[in-house]
Order: sequence, then structure tokens, then C-alpha cells
Amino acid sequence: MSSAITLDPDTITSLPSPRFRKLSNSRPQPFNPCHGCGACCSHFRVSFYSGELEGETGGWVPVSLVTQVGPLRAAMKGTEDGGGRCIGLKGDLGLSNVRCGIYELRPSVCRDYEPYNERGEPNPDCQRLRTAIGLSLLDDLSGRDLAA
Repeated sequence: MSSAITLDPDTITSLPSPRFRKLSNSRPQPFNPCHGCGACCSHFRVSFYSGELEGETGGWVPVSLVTQVGPLRAAMKGTEDGGGRCIGLKGDLGLSNVRCGIYELRPSVCRDYEPYNERGEPNPDCQRLRTAIGLSLLDDLSGRDLAA
């Protein structure tokens, strides 16, 4: 049985690459292009290994928020066929109120998705989806000192 978790949108971060962050990804970051976006969460099929589901396997993703899509695969409800909005996404796409309602419990595929590569170049899928919802493109950070 899982307990309800209420997350403050200011704790949401998502630049997992150590080159882009020094603090734990559960702390606020000074720069996070995912704040005010949410496009990937309403486009991609969010599927992952079913061992990440809460229960006996030691997983953490709430079972009530997923659909089994294969013998060992689960998908966040709403994203099963791609192009749908994840059940965990709260707020309005492209606005400052958009956030992951299960941030601390999100599956690995969400934890691993990065808006930038290790060189500081924007993820082409991120750029395409941002454009589709009317947001500006991410700046190319390559060539900048990102270690500071």
C-alpha cells in the first residue's frame, strides 16, 4: 500500500546529467527547461520494466497509474499508444503550472530523459515538441563552461 505524496512544483528538476547539476535531482535547480513545458509527458509512450512497479519487487511506481503493456512492460496510463498525456502530468502544457505529480515516484524512463546531451546540445525531440506546443527552442549550450 502506498501513501499519497504531495510535491511542490519548485522541487521538480530534470537535468540528470552530472555535467548540468551538482545537487541531487530532488533539489531545486537554477536552470531547468522542463519547468513550464511538459511536452514530452504528453507525447511519448512512457513504458518501462514492470520491476519498477511498487510491491514485492521493490519498485516505486504506483500500480494504480499504469497499464500492463507486455509480460514485463508497463506504461503510464494515458501514454499506452503514444501521443497521449501521462496521468502523472499536472497543469497546463507550456505554462508555469505544469509539473510531474509523481516526481519522486516517476519511472526510470522519465528520470533518464534529458533535454540536453553531455555536450550541451539540445535534444532534437525536445526541440520538436517544444515547437509543437508554441514554446521557444532551447539554447545550444555547447561551448559554454557548464561545470561551474
